[in-house]
Amino acid sequence: MADLTPAERRALKTRAHHLHPVVMIGEAGLTPAVLNEIDVNLKSHELVKIRVLGDGRQHRRELIHEICRTLKAGAVQQIGKMLVIYRPRPDEVKPAPPPARKKRTERRRSKRSYQMQ
Repeated sequence: MADLTPAERRALKTRAHHLHPVVMIGEAGLTPAVLNEIDVNLKSHELVKIRVLGDGRQHRRELIHEICRTLKAGAVQQIGKMLVIYRPRPDEVKPAPPPARKKRTERRRSKRSYQMQ
């Protein structure tokens, strides 16, 4: 995936601020199972927050580059042990728009309301 523009990155950071991490990378590192879980979450959410439990700033930088290269995603942000990754959903997977709301019908008047006139 091509690099994100600064405006796109800023908008994605705003969207990611309130997200909780959905994937954790532990002592085993970046295993195929972890990559699969990140891929599944990217398909459903587009924007994913990942927590890395290991130490080493350079190691985390290498992890985010490896994840982005493998899953064809874009790196949005890396703050401490949190990584934020974005990959747009394919067109065929986009959710359907919500159904249109029904028009409001006139409220029914109770028997008592006719008697009060």
